[in-house]
Amino acid sequence: MQIRPLTREDFATILSWFPDEAALVQWGGPEVRFPLDAAQLERPLEESTRRPPARLIWVGELEATVIAHASVALDWRHGVARLGRVCIAPTYRGRGLAVPFLSRIRDSVFGMVAFERLELNVYIFNDAAIWTYKRLGFVEEGVRRSSVRMGQARWDTAIYGLLRSEWCSRAAGS
Repeated sequence: MQIRPLTREDFATILSWFPDEAALVQWGGPEVRFPLDAAQLERPLEESTRRPPARLIWVGELEATVIAHASVALDWRHGVARLGRVCIAPTYRGRGLAVPFLSRIRDSVFGMVAFERLELNVYIFNDAAIWTYKRLGFVEEGVRRSSVRMGQARWDTAIYGLLRSEWCSRAAGS
């Protein structure tokens, strides 16, 4: 799998991945609105063009087909990057693609000396994502209980983090 920056040409593919509000919020958090539209992808893309960028956005390609998406919000002042909006295309899930895709993104973030921490939020029912994040070295740091309303349900959000020193230790042990 190759990773590359998101382009506007990728929007139509990504827009097709979220059939309902729950799937969309699971991917994009409570700020996104269903149905997802190009304008909601345009705003973060614009953030990636600033100097320095406020966000980096990647897609994963397999045989010239976009099959994954993730973004990283960058806090340059504090050296903290926040991984978010991670998704594998529905028809490619369950094939073990998330770990290699996110490994490249994790390594890209820590390849920038300004960043000491990579963190993320994940809903606690998302077992596949949590398994993936733990495989990548992320550590659960806490849970924000009842943090999002989805219809009549309330979702809890787990916070995971990975420090540069932990990443370096894992890299040295491989």
